[in-house]
Amino acid sequence: MAVRNALALTVFVAVAFAPAVIGGQFMPGEWYAALRKPAWNPPGWIFAPVWTALYVLIGISGWLAWREVWERRRAQVAAGRTALGLYAVQLVLNGAWSWLFFGLHRPGLAFAEILVLWAAILATIVAFWRVRPLAGALLLPYAAWVSFAAVLNGTLWRMNATGGTGP
Repeated sequence: MAVRNALALTVFVAVAFAPAVIGGQFMPGEWYAALRKPAWNPPGWIFAPVWTALYVLIGISGWLAWREVWERRRAQVAAGRTALGLYAVQLVLNGAWSWLFFGLHRPGLAFAEILVLWAAILATIVAFWRVRPLAGALLLPYAAWVSFAAVLNGTLWRMNATGGTGP
C-alpha cells in the first residue's frame, strides 16, 4: 500500500507540473520585455520558485483528494469524481493561459481566461474541502497567486491597450 501511495503521489505531482511544461513552450521573450509594466510587477526570477512550490502543493492536494475518495473507499465517490474533474479542468486552464498570453500575445483574452481559471480553482478548493479539508487548504496559496496574476494580467492589458485590442 505504501508503494502504491508513493507512486500515486509521484504521478499527481508530475501531472500538476504539466502546465509548466506547456507554459515553458511560450517564454516571455522580447514581446513581454517591451510591454509597459506597473511598478509592482515582480522580477522575472520570482516566477520559477513560486510556481514550483505551487505545483508541488497542487499535486499533493490532488493526491490527498484522490486517496481520500478511492483509497479509503469513502461514500464520497461521486463528490470525488466531481472534485477531481474540476482539478483536471483548472490544470488545463492553467496551461492554456501561457499560450494565450505569451504565445498568442493576447493579454485581453488571457485576462478573460485567467478569470475562468480563478473560478475553477475556487470551485476545486470547495470540492476538495468537502472531500478532505487539507486538500482544499493546500490550494489556497495557488488561489492567492492566481488572484495576483489576474490583477497583473489585467493591468498589463490596460497599460498596453491600443484601440481596445491590446498590444
